[in-house]
Amino acid sequence: MKKRIIVGMSGASGIIYGVRLLEVLKETEYETHLIISEAGKLNISIETALTMNQVIDLADYCYDNKDIAAPPASGSFLTSGMVVVPCTIKTLSGIANSYNSNLLVRSADVALKEKRKVLLMVRETPLHKGHLRLMSLAADMGAQILPPVPAFYHHPKTIEDIIDQTVGKILDYLDIPHNLFTRWGETPNVVKSGESRGLVVHVGKNTK
Repeated sequence: MKKRIIVGMSGASGIIYGVRLLEVLKETEYETHLIISEAGKLNISIETALTMNQVIDLADYCYDNKDIAAPPASGSFLTSGMVVVPCTIKTLSGIANSYNSNLLVRSADVALKEKRKVLLMVRETPLHKGHLRLMSLAADMGAQILPPVPAFYHHPKTIEDIIDQTVGKILDYLDIPHNLFTRWGETPNVVKSGESRGLVVHVGKNTK
């Protein structure tokens, strides 16, 4: 069986996480099947310097979100799982309530019913109780909820470092080896007291 991953991108901020995931997966043995919502396409133009075609070229296959008869809509299309990066509350709601109005939601619903891995990078803040309830419903059905919450123990120096740490967590869930960040306890970049970690924060005015 070919190793396949379905990558969904919806219209939340943080489309770069999905783009970066496609870049990394392109260097693996996994075949990528991409589904992008209309709002996701819009965010590519808003949040990146990439064209839609450049993003599509990162995937092995790309499907129209309206094509409810595409291969990922069937449980007989074998995959290693699906990730939605980023995942809007609307898409989360569709998945949590099995409201299969488009290919992205239908594909996630199929993966869940087939007991395959499903990861939802829910990108919203702050969260009200309705959002939390939807995440709980999706988790009860077997989905993994992984918001893009940055860590700093690996001493990130750039935005790319922060993105890679979160993308690395996605790959960990999918059991795909990578070296995108230094793990806790692995040759830490020790910073002596008083030394800069590369992060400069200015608070208020200098009153000297």
